[in-house]
Amino acid sequence: MKKSYKVCTLPGDGIGPEIIAEGKKVLAAVGAKYGVEFVCEDALIGGAAIDATGNPLPDETLAAARSSDAVLLASVGGPKWDTTDPAAPRPEQGLLKIRKELGLYTNLRPVQIFAALADASTLRPEVIDGVDMMIVRELTGGLYFGRRERFYDEEGAGADGKPGQRAYDTLEYREYEVERIARQAFQAARKRRGKVSSVDKANVLETSRMWREIVHRIHDAEYADVELEDVLVDNAAMQLINRPATFDVVVTENMFGDILSDEAAQITGSLGMLASASLGDGVALYEPSHGSAPDIAGQGIANPLAQILSVEMMLRYSFDMGDAADDIRRAVTAVLDEGWRTRDIADAATPADRVLGCAAMGDAVVAHL
Repeated sequence: MKKSYKVCTLPGDGIGPEIIAEGKKVLAAVGAKYGVEFVCEDALIGGAAIDATGNPLPDETLAAARSSDAVLLASVGGPKWDTTDPAAPRPEQGLLKIRKELGLYTNLRPVQIFAALADASTLRPEVIDGVDMMIVRELTGGLYFGRRERFYDEEGAGADGKPGQRAYDTLEYREYEVERIARQAFQAARKRRGKVSSVDKANVLETSRMWREIVHRIHDAEYADVELEDVLVDNAAMQLINRPATFDVVVTENMFGDILSDEAAQITGSLGMLASASLGDGVALYEPSHGSAPDIAGQGIANPLAQILSVEMMLRYSFDMGDAADDIRRAVTAVLDEGWRTRDIADAATPADRVLGCAAMGDAVVAHL
């Protein structure tokens, strides 16, 4: 009997529907090759869900995600739904809520250099040579989930002592949240090069001092075989540009990880090339590292490779199909080595007939499977 997996697919906004179609195309090709059935069912999230239901994460979507074997997300957001009204629904609330509701406390973002795209990086070739890091980001705590509030017409909050606005956000972590993300990082390092860089702001923040204390306690008691270094977040931002190849596993809290992972991604030359996995103790979620790119939505020119590489991670982490995941990685590498590019990763030397649209790039990857 053919093995079957149910995948909740969330096209979202902007280029989301275009790129997730290519992810499904590759998933179908893998299924045909390995005799596995992947049943993909679309659901609403983000701006598209707000337009249809007024809710960035409808109950039906959450139920579909919970009943699936994995979730494949494309992108959410866009200027159509931008607002400073704290009471108005925003697409990103859907993403934050699904992470929280599914208990997805770990985000894994691999940052690797494809040899064929080395020239696309803004850094010198000798600086990015050998870059291969895994960023492990805590995903359900910190500022993004802390208590927040805005006050209007508060005495003395405006200029010259006049009434004005005041707002606050709370950065908060609990001991168990730090323990579990630290273990994820140390376990990942054991399978890689055996080094963890823990990023915090312990010279200023109490949460960071607690973070550092707990990370060291877990390290000394359970993972003494792994090398551990502490890096202040501002220094980490500098060192990611100065010496990126020296990082192996980088572990940090939610907001720091959000910022640093985008910085690290740009080392590769394009956010359009990098996937991510959000893991917890149940159903996992996979998504590209980039945004919804509303400026090119509907034009058929988006880069689907990060979405396709998210499928690779899904096969690896949720379905234990390492060989199939390796096939996707090899196929993407082969396509790039042959000189095929989407517009965002093409350069002045790329022949016009080697620049592919979104669907054609998906077809090229499938052809190599």
